[in-house]
Amino acid sequence: MILLLGGTSETAAIAEGLAGAGFEVVVSTATKTALNVGVHPSIHRRCGRLDAGAMERFARDRNIRAIVDAAHPYAERLRAQARAVAERVSVPYFRYARPASAWNKKAANVVCAADHAEAAAVAFSFGSPVLLTTGANNLEPYQLESARRHVPMAVRVLPESESRDACRRAGIADDRVIAERGPFSKEQNRDHIRRFGTGVLVTKESGTEGGFPAKLEAAREEGCRVVVVRRPPEPAANAYRSADALVAAVKKRLKKGTVGSCRGL
Repeated sequence: MILLLGGTSETAAIAEGLAGAGFEVVVSTATKTALNVGVHPSIHRRCGRLDAGAMERFARDRNIRAIVDAAHPYAERLRAQARAVAERVSVPYFRYARPASAWNKKAANVVCAADHAEAAAVAFSFGSPVLLTTGANNLEPYQLESARRHVPMAVRVLPESESRDACRRAGIADDRVIAERGPFSKEQNRDHIRRFGTGVLVTKESGTEGGFPAKLEAAREEGCRVVVVRRPPEPAANAYRSADALVAAVKKRLKKGTVGSCRGL
């Protein structure tokens, strides 16, 4: 059995590729949010966050033969945890590295930031309403800057109770929250920008599959500044930029074996 850490739109293609190659695959996601994980009798799904201990127990109990990480490019903590667990249980680790989009980093309306603290400081320095599209994590620096500078902000998060609760804990009113699942089209982004009179949009460099180009184009057409949180570096080893390349690497390493059933997930 292969443990596939999913959550991105590429999850289904990777799961189906692995299942089609003869592997049993369990797709693990942190939440129960709607996600296409592929259609194949050998694909199974489990939901709920796994800390390091739980992931290690799961890997041992289910005789996991490899960990495949297809989580979001910015999920640094999960990535480090998965690599450490793979090492402890002596199984190979493979990473799907979503290709970055080609974009103009020197565009007049774009500013790059090294992390969320810098992005928050830059975004609110312009004094215009901010739309945060980086999810429900890392809200604190943005809320602090919003309060300090008395500049309003709105946020876009997944339609999950955890996300809404995080916004409430950060003091963000419900009517300032867009709880929808992306990726979003250019017109959807334009609508969200206009809805809150946005002057600055904060985003991650999430690639084409994550809707990043549509955000940039929408902001350009709406005359909105963009603050981009730079993507963390990907590991050089066992990182693949296409589902086909990743599946081929797994097949080669595991010698295209099949594994036991996915009971008790």
